[in-house]
Amino acid sequence: MIENPRPREIAAIDIGSNSFHMVVARVIGQSLQIISRHKQRVQLASGLDEQHNLDQSAIQRGLNCLAMFAERLQGFEPENVRIAATYTLRQAQNAHVFLKRAEGIIPYPIEIIPGTEEARLIYLGVAHTQPENGRKLVIDIGGGSTELVIGENFDTHLLYSKHMGCVSYNQHFFAKGKINAKNMAAATLAAQQKMESIANQYRKKSWQYAVGSSGTIKAIREVLIGMGFSDGIITAKRLNQLTDKILSYKNADEMDLTGLSEDRKPVFAAGVAILNAVFCSLKIEEMTFSDGALREGLLYEMEDRFRHSDIRTRTASAMATQYNVDMAQAERVKDTAEYLYSQIEPQPGLTKSELSTLLGWGALLHEAGLSISYPGFHRHSAYLLRFSTMPGFNLEQQTVLATLVRFQRKALKLDEMPELSIYKRKHLYPLIRTLRLAVALNGQRSEESLPAIAVEANKENWRLALPEGWEESNKLLAADLRQEQEYWAKAGWQLTIDT
Repeated sequence: MIENPRPREIAAIDIGSNSFHMVVARVIGQSLQIISRHKQRVQLASGLDEQHNLDQSAIQRGLNCLAMFAERLQGFEPENVRIAATYTLRQAQNAHVFLKRAEGIIPYPIEIIPGTEEARLIYLGVAHTQPENGRKLVIDIGGGSTELVIGENFDTHLLYSKHMGCVSYNQHFFAKGKINAKNMAAATLAAQQKMESIANQYRKKSWQYAVGSSGTIKAIREVLIGMGFSDGIITAKRLNQLTDKILSYKNADEMDLTGLSEDRKPVFAAGVAILNAVFCSLKIEEMTFSDGALREGLLYEMEDRFRHSDIRTRTASAMATQYNVDMAQAERVKDTAEYLYSQIEPQPGLTKSELSTLLGWGALLHEAGLSISYPGFHRHSAYLLRFSTMPGFNLEQQTVLATLVRFQRKALKLDEMPELSIYKRKHLYPLIRTLRLAVALNGQRSEESLPAIAVEANKENWRLALPEGWEESNKLLAADLRQEQEYWAKAGWQLTIDT
């Protein structure tokens, strides 16, 4: 008798500013079946000092939580786990310290994702778990930031991440748990000021449903149910009633609200102030709650990547269009780079396979900076890839892309390479060498296909084998390759060319 294969299990971890969450799911046919959820209140954001460094106590709380999560993930393959870190690690100057120590505790890479990427993934989590069709406004108030998204089906139309969260606002406006009308008004006004620059855009875009996600809005919904609003719908009027109830207490510790957990008490007033401001700024009439959020978004996208086109491909194509990239040339460089790299890494593991994919996108976008100017266009390209909003890419991946295109030509000032956390510099060097050769070999922008070119690599020493006599009819290319040899030599690398 043939046994059914065991369903694939995947897991996602959300390293939030207030809580860490882990969700594990089985892949059943075309859907996901959630089989476990885990949550720990870590309050990572409370460990950020004025210099934006995480204190040791907060780092240790985070590591202790990851150690617990790691127990549940024993035996999971790397491709089946995704860990995303949000606002606090985006802000922390010493995030690398946390990431380095985490390496020894949980054997999966931690991605620090940009705010807009966090917003997109939150929307994806909500969209997959909400039955309603039509345009949605999704609001997620976290510990350090608030994400606001308008989208339809599984596509986002407008997304922002604002630096206002229940942990950071609690520290600033409700120090030592002190609650009064003045503090509440100040926190609400500060959040309205944050909303000022985007409110008109959102109101003009409009939506059919407003949906809240994650802990802050979930807590507000549960307290409203405890107040007798059994449908759990959040409205401006109900929020005002809730605010009045909160103001009947002088300190967060004293709050005795049905449905409010002990661990949510310290940051509850700050969360209500932010949601009040969002309702007021966007003129929201009513809001429902969704169980889907960032971690569900991570899960669904992880599974989608095995079945559907990668969103990063769509992002790269959109950027190429936006910056008027010569696609014929970009494809030539991409094809050459992938051909050469396949000779260097004929059987890449997971890390090198991911890097080879990034090499392809880097090649596709290596001339994006030409839209700014030709002189120093490699630096312009790097800037665009590092600081643009790129759905599907985490900060590390954007840094890798920026590094590849920054070093595609001219002098190899390797001391200017940025620090990385998931990848190591030695992983990037072969990619840089490959892209440089692909760019040089296609320097004439010819539509004629390149002949068969072989490359061998022995660490820093590479050998390029060109067809016999080919150099004679390609003297400009030969000069470019000799220049490339000089650049490599100054960086301590060696390029040998056989003709």
